[in-house]
Amino acid sequence: MTTRRNLLSLGLTGAALTLSPALVTAALAQARAIGSIRVDTSRIARQGWGENAERIRIAMERQLAETLGPLYQRGKGATLHVLVKGVWLSSFAGGSGRSTGGGGSNDNFDSEITVFGSHGEVLQTFPILSVVDSGSGGAWYRPDVDQRRVAALIENNSLWIKRYLGG
Repeated sequence: MTTRRNLLSLGLTGAALTLSPALVTAALAQARAIGSIRVDTSRIARQGWGENAERIRIAMERQLAETLGPLYQRGKGATLHVLVKGVWLSSFAGGSGRSTGGGGSNDNFDSEITVFGSHGEVLQTFPILSVVDSGSGGAWYRPDVDQRRVAALIENNSLWIKRYLGG
């Protein structure tokens, strides 16, 4: 027996199927090509990161070029500008603290992305806050633990940027 509910359901399903190519086209249009990547770490340099801010800038530009993959087409498309607003490493790294009854701790990477068109117009802007467990850098007693923690934050932030760009 065909009910009104079944007919309505079939009608909505048919409408969704006919709209799906348009939805796919809209999704592909959102993922625009990025022709250049600019990372600004001047703010964290003033916050005390000093010469490490330049290292973070270079690492972020490299990571974004790798993470964006086919979205990054050097010289073609929009300019991605990333303002790094803050990087915070927890004072405690390693283990979740469960055995002592405490909670884990997190590292944070705060950025804001702006995508500029070929004439300098703002196409998109998004704030992005990456939060990663402070144990992400591995063993806390290794001498390069902080560099590995920052690298984990940069990778996480880059993945979020790719997601916001539609990639």
